[in-house]
Amino acid sequence: MIQNLYKDSLLFPDRNLSIHRSMSGSAKKPRTDNMSVRKIGTHNGTFHCDEVLACFFLRQLPEYKNAEIVRTRDPAKLAECDIVVDVGGKFDPKTHRYDHHQRTFSESYHSLCPEKPWVTKLSSAGLVYLHFGRRLLSQLTQLKEDDQQLEVLYDKEVDAVDNGISQSEGEARYSVSTTLSSRVGYLNPRWNSKSQDTEEGFKKALALVGEEFLDRLDFYKSSWLPARAVVQEAVKQRHKVDPSGEVMMFSQGGCPWKEHLFALEKELQVETPIKFILYPDQNGHWRIQCVPAGLNTFQNRVSLLEEWRGIRDEALSELSGIKECIFVHAAGFIGGNKTQEGALEMARRTLQAFAQCTAANGKS
Repeated sequence: MIQNLYKDSLLFPDRNLSIHRSMSGSAKKPRTDNMSVRKIGTHNGTFHCDEVLACFFLRQLPEYKNAEIVRTRDPAKLAECDIVVDVGGKFDPKTHRYDHHQRTFSESYHSLCPEKPWVTKLSSAGLVYLHFGRRLLSQLTQLKEDDQQLEVLYDKEVDAVDNGISQSEGEARYSVSTTLSSRVGYLNPRWNSKSQDTEEGFKKALALVGEEFLDRLDFYKSSWLPARAVVQEAVKQRHKVDPSGEVMMFSQGGCPWKEHLFALEKELQVETPIKFILYPDQNGHWRIQCVPAGLNTFQNRVSLLEEWRGIRDEALSELSGIKECIFVHAAGFIGGNKTQEGALEMARRTLQAFAQCTAANGKS
């Protein structure tokens, strides 16, 4: 099954994943001038998303696409490798050593590239991405290295998880056990398994992180980046939708707008934040969606009226005085109307009530 997975996989062009098993007792001979196969070194034993992703990144580059992955902690064997990640106790780009476990290591994207704002301490995957990222993306997307689109960065979650950085202060209200890091971890042998061999799991992990990274990269290139122009035009046209400038409209649903909207509001110096997004759904009806207060929060800048929440259809139309209502979610973040005019009126009524409430609170 594993052989078939790699035979047909586009993630590994050489179609053969060469893994050196340091525990086998048969160390390979040092590479001679007649041997062109390069070596990527990383640690053996339990593997994590960090070094697996770093190895995948490197194998997408022409010089490492056929590289042998040497999994060992033996300094002599690591010294034979062309590049070493997540082991060895050394960070030195000049000699291609990318470990982050040493006590003195505290590098972040910002410390190594001051023009970048990210301050999370980097893992080996982050270090490899920082030094090879532009070439990696150029290789995979066929875009030129100086193309602005190559500024799209992969999710920094891998760095935070591997360096033990919590997502929240204190105890989290719930845990997510299906993250990429978690799914890679599940491929390690269970504590009570008869075999503690990690090599087959490492191969599966390479395929897993590779498929997920390429899928996300394709999304960013083919969907997320083109959406920016759509969102930018909608921001510019918002006063034609409603004079307040607080309602934005798309002619088609499904556009990934949130990240672009927050960025464009800053770039275009939008003084009054946009509160609602209108767009048609797959049934030809219209949705009204609240703009969240931030990218990682369920709080809205303005939520739909509390008395509408959880009410549907004719009952909602009678309550609101707006024809053709379909629903308002119980959490107040989204609603629906059969017509564009009806959805817009839902936004206007909510904005009016919000303005009145704000004015009343200001007087008290």
